[in-house]
Amino acid sequence: MNIIDEARRVIRVEAEALSAMAERIDVSFERAVDLILRSPGRVIVSGMGKSGLVGQKIASTMASTGTPAFFLHPAEGIHGDLGMIMKGDIVIAISNSGETEEILKILPSIKRLGAHMVGMSGNPASNLARSCDVFLDVSVAEEACPLGLAPTASTTATLAMGDALAVALLVSRGFKAEDFAIFHPGGALGKKLITRVEDLMHEGAAVPLVQEDTLMKEALFVITDKGLGVTGVCDSTGALKGVITDGDLRRSLEKGFDILNQRAVEIMKHGPLRIKRSELAAAALQIMEQRAITSLFVFENDGSPAPCGIIHLHDILRAGIA
Repeated sequence: MNIIDEARRVIRVEAEALSAMAERIDVSFERAVDLILRSPGRVIVSGMGKSGLVGQKIASTMASTGTPAFFLHPAEGIHGDLGMIMKGDIVIAISNSGETEEILKILPSIKRLGAHMVGMSGNPASNLARSCDVFLDVSVAEEACPLGLAPTASTTATLAMGDALAVALLVSRGFKAEDFAIFHPGGALGKKLITRVEDLMHEGAAVPLVQEDTLMKEALFVITDKGLGVTGVCDSTGALKGVITDGDLRRSLEKGFDILNQRAVEIMKHGPLRIKRSELAAAALQIMEQRAITSLFVFENDGSPAPCGIIHLHDILRAGIA
C-alpha cells in the first residue's frame, strides 16, 4: 500500500462527501436556522460516540459565535441530566444511523419538556428523522475507512453541517469581531480583539513633546529621557505639527550636519501619522508595520489637534499582540 496515495484517497472521499452534501442543502436548512433564531432558549447538542464528539465541537462553535449552546450526553440525559432542557430550547440530535438507542430514548422527554428538535442523520427514513421538527441530511455515499466501518466521511459531513449552521446563525445575528472578542478574552486572539490603544499608550508627562522653537540639543534630551526614540513637535496651541526620531538625528549627525543648535521646527518631519485612542492596538501595529515606524501619537478623536498619548511598538508586542 502506498501511504501517500491512501491519504489522498481518504481526503478525496471526504471532499466528495462534502461537495455532495452542499448540493443537497435546501429549505430544511433555512427552517433549522429560523427555528434557532426564533427560540427564546438555548441550543443543546446531543450524540453518542463519535457523533457525540462532533456534537461537542458544534456546541462549542455555536457558543463562541453568539448562539448560546452546550452539549448534553444522551446517556447522562436518561439518568437525570434532561433537567438541563427547558421549554423553548432547541435540541440538535445527532445519529448517523438515526437509530441510536440512547438518542431515541430521550426523544419523548424532549417533546414533553416543550423543546424543539433538529435531527442530523445519514438516514432520512430513520426514527430520528421522523421524530424531529427539522431534519438535516448528512448522509455520505461511502466512508473513507476501507472497511466501511469507522466513522470518517460521515463525521466530517456532520461537523461541516454544524459549522454551516453556526456560521449562518452568526451572519443572521450580525455577529461582529467585537462580539467574538467578548467570548475570547484569553490568549493571543483575545488580546488582539479586545486590547485598545488607550490600554497600552503612554500618557501625561510620559509623552515626549517639544515646542517648535525648542533647540535640538534640548529635544535630544527629551528623546533620551522619555525612552521612546521619538519626540513630537507642537505649535504654541499644543497642536502636533511634526515628529523627530532618534534615527533622524543619528543619520544627520553621521552626515556631519551641525543640528544641535537648530530649532525643532527646522528638523522635524511634517504630517506625523496618528491614531485614535479607541482604535484596536492591532490596528496601530498594522500601521507601524506598513510604514516601518515604531510609534504613533494618539488622539482623542480625528479632529483633536493635540495628542493625548503615544504608543510604541514594544508596548504592543509586550502585550502579546502580533
